[in-house]
Amino acid sequence: MSDFQLSLSEYLNTVSEIIKMAFGEAVWVKAEIRNLNIKAGHYYLELAEKEQDSDKVIAQCKGTIWKFSAQKIVSKFERESGIEFDKGLNVLIKVRAKFDAQYGFSVNIEDIDSSFTLGELAKRYLQIVDRLTQEQLIHRNKLLATPFDIENVLVIAPENAAGLGDFKKDADQLQNANLCQFVYYSATFQGNTAPQSIMQALGNGLRDWAEKYDHAPDLIVIIRGGGSVNDLAYLNDYELAALLCKRSVPIWVGIGHEKDRTILDEVAHRSFDTPSKVIAGIRNIIVERAQHAADFLQMIKLYSKQHISAYQNQNDQCMQLIETYAKRQVSDSLKNLQLYKSSTAYFAQQVIKSASVKTESLMRETLLQNPKNVMAKGYAIIRHEQKAIKSVSQIHGDRLAIEMQDGTIDVSIQQIDHVNP
Repeated sequence: MSDFQLSLSEYLNTVSEIIKMAFGEAVWVKAEIRNLNIKAGHYYLELAEKEQDSDKVIAQCKGTIWKFSAQKIVSKFERESGIEFDKGLNVLIKVRAKFDAQYGFSVNIEDIDSSFTLGELAKRYLQIVDRLTQEQLIHRNKLLATPFDIENVLVIAPENAAGLGDFKKDADQLQNANLCQFVYYSATFQGNTAPQSIMQALGNGLRDWAEKYDHAPDLIVIIRGGGSVNDLAYLNDYELAALLCKRSVPIWVGIGHEKDRTILDEVAHRSFDTPSKVIAGIRNIIVERAQHAADFLQMIKLYSKQHISAYQNQNDQCMQLIETYAKRQVSDSLKNLQLYKSSTAYFAQQVIKSASVKTESLMRETLLQNPKNVMAKGYAIIRHEQKAIKSVSQIHGDRLAIEMQDGTIDVSIQQIDHVNP
């Protein structure tokens, strides 16, 4: 065992002195702010570096912006970048190394380069927005009508992403209930190849859809889980944005950030914070349409009952009116019939009475004209060959018979004197 021994504090203080000598000057360091706490005006940060293709942390340390300089540094960064200083940012910071025997290694932050955070990517973002606006593309997809009913959805997402799992949890329930069909295509959402991968996945999905179905999808969904703010920059691509703008199908996106937006959020028909909110929006549309249908059905039933009731009331009124008119007509007819009956009886009596009078008159006249009565008054009936004659022209012989009341006289014709009319 060596005779030279140091206490832990001596050893760590020695390390501190070495660090001061080696890193006495401040240097610019790139890092991600994993966490941020503000206490008594001091900013306490957790800084980290991750592998480019994963979220694995390969380096980390603590950083501090002391109160006496915090206001100046943070305000300057936010004013120049337009970005709120918060966790999740990738920053270029000017740091001075510090090692304390009691608190360990950390860095004091003396400045923040806002141009790094905003950088060329942010400028490019604004340029893309301006170009899409000038070409009148930026609002084209937004202006499409929301599908009346959502039955078929094409989904573009990273394979096995956590956000996709959240989305599918509710989507599978809708699909199992035969309310909506979801077709999934995978794409890379990180790295320089992200835009091309998304465009390729969308193209393949639409081509396969056209071969299988005779109708377009009701909705195209583009989702991914959360990630660092810097990862979002890969999605700010003009070609990708222009392609989405020109789609005739509404596009809904859920990139997984509440505060930070990408160009996909700018051009999409609807933008959501997370994939879970996208599927919630789809479910809400389906539920809303179903509720509308149920409301319309209830309204139809109500109106039908009201119309049936109204028609029944009208029918009852008409039946009552018909019954009243029928009774009135029957009553009037009976009155008229009684009147006709009375009139007929009266006229019949008058006719009988008149006929009786005429009959009596005719009988008296008949009795008066009876030959016996006439001959009793001194008249006689002249007969020639047993026939009564009324004119001398009816005489063809020289014999006549004169019939009187009490006998017949047989006479011989001596002479006939004609009397001129």
